[in-house]
Amino acid sequence: MSDRFGDASGNFAVSLLDTLAETVGHDQFKSILEKQWQRKAKEYRDRVGNGSLRERVANLVELRKAEGFMAEYHAVDVNDSFESDRFILMEHNCAISNVAESFPSICGHELEMFAAVLPDCTVERTHWIIDGEHRCGYLVQIRH
Repeated sequence: MSDRFGDASGNFAVSLLDTLAETVGHDQFKSILEKQWQRKAKEYRDRVGNGSLRERVANLVELRKAEGFMAEYHAVDVNDSFESDRFILMEHNCAISNVAESFPSICGHELEMFAAVLPDCTVERTHWIIDGEHRCGYLVQIRH
């Protein structure tokens, strides 16, 4: 719907970030973005909890859905006798696409945030909307 009717909040966010970047300079702007994602990672970590990896990924998906992302996950290499330790997290839209197109480094912070929320895991980007893919995807797996 935002494509059809415009996205004033997204355009405002991009304009505000442009102004901020011009005002404070590159290094300070980078620091501000990092601080924002650290705060978001702490909030997510507190809300995701300490359950199994499946439970934590499911909780993360629910948080992302609440923020406007069409998110889902599925297990990779699941064996009936074992809990999977690998999941694909998919986001079929980008709730921050206007900002991400103008400031692609935000996507890197998002990847770092997921890794901080799941500190016993590696998180690797498998798909990226900014690169022309139809979704963003992340492989989440327990670090052995």
